[in-house]
Amino acid sequence: MLIELKAPCPGVFTPIEKCPDPVFAARTLGEGISIDPTDRYLLAPCKGTVIQLHRALHALTLRTANQVEILLHIGINTVTLNGQGFKPLVQMGDTVDVGQRLIEFDMDLVATKATSLITQMIVLNSTGATGFSTPLRSGQLVSSGDVVASFQVADAEVNAPAPAEVIVKEKSEGSFAKLNSKPLEIINQHGLHARPIAVLTAAAKNFSSNILVHLGSQGVNAKSVTALLSLDVKYKDVVRLTAQGKDAEQAIRTLGQLIVNGLGEAPAPIAPPIGQQSTAKEPREVEVKDDARVTGVCASPGIAIGEVFQIRHPEISVNENGGDPRVEKNSLHKALAEAGEELNRLQQTLSQKTGAAKAAIFAAHEEILQDPDIISAVENEIAKGKSAAFSWKKTMQLKAEALGRSKNEMLAARASDLRDVAYRVLRIVSGAASKASVPLVFPDNVILIAEDLTPSDTATLDTSKVRGFCTIAGGATSHVAILARALGIPALAAITPRALNIPNGTPVLLNGERGFLQENPKTEELVLFRNLQAEQDSQRQQAIEQALEKAQTLDGTRIEVAANIGNIGEAEKCVPLGADGVGLLRSEFLFLDRQEAPSEEEQFRIYKKIAKTLGDDKSLIVRTLDVGGDKPLPYLPIPAEENPFLGERGIRVGLKNPEILNTQLRAILRASEFGKLMIMFPMISSLKEFETARLMVLDAAQDLGVRMIPVGIMVEVPAAALLAEQFASVVDFFSIGTNDLAQYTLAMDRGNSRLADRLDGLDPSILRLIDMTVQAGKRYKKWTGVCGGLASETAAIPLLIGLGVSELSVSVPALPMVKAQVRGLDRERCEKLAQTALNLTSASEVRQLVENAFTKGTHRGS
Repeated sequence: MLIELKAPCPGVFTPIEKCPDPVFAARTLGEGISIDPTDRYLLAPCKGTVIQLHRALHALTLRTANQVEILLHIGINTVTLNGQGFKPLVQMGDTVDVGQRLIEFDMDLVATKATSLITQMIVLNSTGATGFSTPLRSGQLVSSGDVVASFQVADAEVNAPAPAEVIVKEKSEGSFAKLNSKPLEIINQHGLHARPIAVLTAAAKNFSSNILVHLGSQGVNAKSVTALLSLDVKYKDVVRLTAQGKDAEQAIRTLGQLIVNGLGEAPAPIAPPIGQQSTAKEPREVEVKDDARVTGVCASPGIAIGEVFQIRHPEISVNENGGDPRVEKNSLHKALAEAGEELNRLQQTLSQKTGAAKAAIFAAHEEILQDPDIISAVENEIAKGKSAAFSWKKTMQLKAEALGRSKNEMLAARASDLRDVAYRVLRIVSGAASKASVPLVFPDNVILIAEDLTPSDTATLDTSKVRGFCTIAGGATSHVAILARALGIPALAAITPRALNIPNGTPVLLNGERGFLQENPKTEELVLFRNLQAEQDSQRQQAIEQALEKAQTLDGTRIEVAANIGNIGEAEKCVPLGADGVGLLRSEFLFLDRQEAPSEEEQFRIYKKIAKTLGDDKSLIVRTLDVGGDKPLPYLPIPAEENPFLGERGIRVGLKNPEILNTQLRAILRASEFGKLMIMFPMISSLKEFETARLMVLDAAQDLGVRMIPVGIMVEVPAAALLAEQFASVVDFFSIGTNDLAQYTLAMDRGNSRLADRLDGLDPSILRLIDMTVQAGKRYKKWTGVCGGLASETAAIPLLIGLGVSELSVSVPALPMVKAQVRGLDRERCEKLAQTALNLTSASEVRQLVENAFTKGTHRGS
């Protein structure tokens, strides 16, 4: 059944992905639209029942007769207004008609006190809506009554009960039954840390019911960031929810589904994929005394040379005794609101630098500001006659110390987030507000050393002056480390405390690759490292300037250098960086973070847009959905497997769910009318799998009346390489996924950090499988590319070219440098080098071979 939504207010349409709030923009809660309103009334976009009205009166949720929930949210960061400027015109339980006025709001007041007036209409993920679409274009003016979006939903009876597998009525206490969810497994690779917790608490605050998250025998407030952090929920832990109140049922359903979906966060590998580690050759090290070097954890890679600058946050003195508790309480809430405004500005600035995902760290900080447990504890201190500043400082110190004592490294690192928020508010409430939002100022060419840096400190660093930093606290998983990597600043964490005694101005060398800070490096070593830096910088700049030139070896052999991409944004970035096409479109981005598989129409529009972005002369290879036990989807159940990497994944999942695979194939074929599209099947291990899948393509093409397009396979299972001769007679191309090929060949899990130094894609066994694939392809005149990590690894590129690989598909930022390296290579020399490498016995021997060949040779960029 098709449901149409009308404009919840007149105004200017904005696509949801351009919304200034990262949670909405990332579609964490669901698909939707944004409108910048031109009238003071929020209107019902459809018939429905008001099932939730936020206590701050800025948002409400409607439920349609088909059990679909529509969230309407006026403005950005308007929750901090605590109802000021909003007048509800309906109540919980009211049935409303389309176009009925729901909330009246003071446009001038809200516009001046909130971050933005832009208003969201979201079809919540927790209900069965599919095929969401909008006929509007960005900037289009809409009027009340205009249809702005539509979606499909199965027919359902009004007030249909929640699914039995989600909610269980446990017992009745007072007027409302206590509801209990079924067990919910945590899929977040790093457990429930600040960002997913921020999503959970933000959603929980939309409900009036008391909601608890339980882990074992412990249960905490679902609306409290700090309480959830203290619960220390890890990957694969099983939690459950309880709720009691008017909207308990809806709370359990919505929050339970968010948890099942990962709270807007996809699982991430523990260690970087093979070939992604830095391969820059380091100069030989000069012997140094132990007392001249301090060691630490590599938080952000890179090498930096500079002078020490120690950071000490000044202690803020506060008066313990307060005045009138009402005045002190008012002072506290004003400071919290001002801090929220600062954080929102910082979030928007950082989003422009690093993207919404990294900026979302500060959305978590905003949730800390609204944490009910914290506010309650501070207000209790104020009630005892203490000042607002003293009460805040004491409360936050206790909570940060409690987190810092955790044995869990990641949880302990989150204490930095609490201290960051604590210091920001304390400066404001104590009267030091003029310094609250001023970035730290440093001399030129410094290496910062601090007991701890806050995420706010890191986000505002002037990277033209700060070459790197070291902290005593923190770790590789801290938000500070994440921001450092996003900003490209080399950094160490958990360094030896004696680093705090190194005087300002001391020359130091920071090695973010090997995890040390060296005091007073010798002139010889400084010269070596400075020359390396200068050469790398010069090569990088030259490569960018020549990015649009062809990648052609010295003897004239053309190598296509394509991009690996995972969304439209990367497609737009890869063209000016010189991509010859897209060698791998990871189509999973269309299937993740949703309750239903994307429709044929939705997929078609996305593939078409990417194809048109690339242009008619650039190929676009779409890898069909590649999921499995390691990348589960809520609408594609895959039974728990002892080893998901050896179970149902890749093409096996597609063939077992032909309706999903066929829908994707049809969308790709339709989009092929607008560009040079090709289809690539993942995890192929037998001819039967490929022939079955290719027949589906042929049938779909005939049904649609479109031409057949090239169809190839990923070579990432050793069986595919060993049968390359047979495959070459039926496929149109090969693309080698070296990351998986290495882990399957060497029987080493690429996510196991203990094996990281031994899992090397340049092992001769891997090179032999690549050679078998390329040679089989040549005999049947089929080209072979590499889309795994080796394609962008400096040491691997001459070997791949020497083996006959004709396409390298790499990450978008790597495009210019890979093309530059290809231009400096001689194919005949690469062939001789590759043949020698095939007969070696270890990856270390292969790497030494390449290093000797190009440090003694004359070919730059290799």
